[in-house]
Amino acid sequence: MCALSLLLATTPMAQAGLSAREKPYALIFGTVWGPDNRPVFGVKVHIRRSGDKKARWELVSDHNGEFAQRVPAGTADYVVSAATKKPEAKSKSHSSLQTNSAHSEVTVHVQNDERIDVGLHLIEQELPRK
Repeated sequence: MCALSLLLATTPMAQAGLSAREKPYALIFGTVWGPDNRPVFGVKVHIRRSGDKKARWELVSDHNGEFAQRVPAGTADYVVSAATKKPEAKSKSHSSLQTNSAHSEVTVHVQNDERIDVGLHLIEQELPRK
């Protein structure tokens, strides 16, 4: 009985059933680099389709400065950006601290179900404060 169930689990029909449930995807994999060419931890990364205004995915770089996001397979362009907030000097008319956002962005083209590697390089003023 065990041999029969093992035989049924390894048939092509059973294997096709497993892969039929999983949709194909492309992978955008990247690293956030600081001005000293070292990976940066804790940077928010936004990914959006090139025609959209708002980010569809928001990630945070890990301790190696890396991030990865699955996107639908197919031909599309995506904008990958690292957005950090930098403080401005206090204005006389405003007592609260204002922030400007600085962006490093890269446009990537996905053809089908492939992996795209990207690097985002930050300048000194874009680094997140600890």
